[in-house]
Amino acid sequence: MTALSAPASSNGARLKRSLGLWAIVGLGLGYMTPTVVFDTFGLVARDTNNVVPLAYLVALIVMIFTAVSYGKMAGAIPSAGSAYTYARESMHPNVGFVVGWTALIDYMLLPMVNCLIIRSYLEAFFPGIPGAVWVIVYVIFVTSIIYLTMRGTSNINMLLLVFSIVVMAVFVFMVIVQLSGGAGNNGVVTIQPFFHSGVEFGAVLAGATIVCFSFIGFDAVTMYAEEAKTPKIMPKAILLTVVLGGAIFLIAGYFTQQRFADWNEFAPGGDMQFVEDSTLPIIGELVGGKVFSAVLTAAGFAATLASGLASHASVSRMLLVMGRNNVLPSKVFGYINPKTHTPTFNIVLTGAISLLAIAFTLEMIAAYINYGALIAFTFVNLSVIAWFAIRKGRRRTPKDIFTYIVMPVVGTLLTGLLWVNLDGHALLGGLIWTGIGVIYLVFLTKGFRRKVASFDESQPVTGFNKVSDEV
Repeated sequence: MTALSAPASSNGARLKRSLGLWAIVGLGLGYMTPTVVFDTFGLVARDTNNVVPLAYLVALIVMIFTAVSYGKMAGAIPSAGSAYTYARESMHPNVGFVVGWTALIDYMLLPMVNCLIIRSYLEAFFPGIPGAVWVIVYVIFVTSIIYLTMRGTSNINMLLLVFSIVVMAVFVFMVIVQLSGGAGNNGVVTIQPFFHSGVEFGAVLAGATIVCFSFIGFDAVTMYAEEAKTPKIMPKAILLTVVLGGAIFLIAGYFTQQRFADWNEFAPGGDMQFVEDSTLPIIGELVGGKVFSAVLTAAGFAATLASGLASHASVSRMLLVMGRNNVLPSKVFGYINPKTHTPTFNIVLTGAISLLAIAFTLEMIAAYINYGALIAFTFVNLSVIAWFAIRKGRRRTPKDIFTYIVMPVVGTLLTGLLWVNLDGHALLGGLIWTGIGVIYLVFLTKGFRRKVASFDESQPVTGFNKVSDEV
């Protein structure tokens, strides 16, 4: 198999290699939903005592170490499947299965988050129409686009992403003008959004745990490894996604915090519902009136729709890999439509699950997503050690020790800081889901007497390592 062909599905069809570097970065940034900084701003400001950008900075530092690990693994094993693929190939198929099963919480629920945000926007503008109607319309629209074409999905995602970033830039400009005129918190430049006398490190870590789900798009781009024009662009795409996304969050978070020094501005009369729901429309109205609130909400809508397209497409590809490996029924989950070159059953299934947005809240779903994401982040860092330092013997020189042991260990420890602050209900629910996966694994392996089904040997993933063992 050449480096530029993608593994075949259960019916012999393949994903199409049509995505360049910036198309993949665009999908990653779209997945990250840049405007989510406004949606969760009130909640994070309350929990961190008004140092939202500091929470994003802490999360970004953690993500950079982990992004480097993702880049190394994507260069060595440029197959779809992300943490699932890396853990199973570097450690053991059973470990990979448990990691992949657990990460399904992250990937399966992210499309629902976008659906929830879209519902909240439309309910605010059309209060007379039930939210369930908007959920159904949104799910049908997004599912249809992804069902038909991946290249078209990428193009639409890029247009929506550019529009939302342009509006965010206008927002920042307006805030700078207002700060220069005496509004907000001590002018344009100050350390207040990062440090003041009321800052507590534990609270900042708790805030960083909340916002870490905003960065999940950088690891999701690994799902497009088999649709990249060349696997060699994947490490760069991953790092660019996390750095550019982090910069957008930091800049928007900084100026929003400068403009709104106290989160209580979003809770008139002490009503916490204004903080726990999206604060984006409130921020837009306070900065530029009802007209700009509508424009910023439109940008939020566009960014959320872009994220919906990217996250929906990503999870369908993770299910594809698990189907191709026979850990899920291959004839169903491993199927690629030969006409559209998309995993159509997985796309429809993800859409059906997204309909559950009718009954859930954003805060509840975000907590469970973080559990799956932190499992994936932890094991990708450990996979670097297992693959390079142990399997490839890259531990004999100071450079190798630093690159393949010290760096991923630091990434693992930093991720551990976020683990400590994970919501208790999410931890319990996540552990139950992981336990169900272990029981399923016992069934698949007949009590661990055989390995969980492996990759199709005619399309070996480990054969890809000749592309790049060192990133």
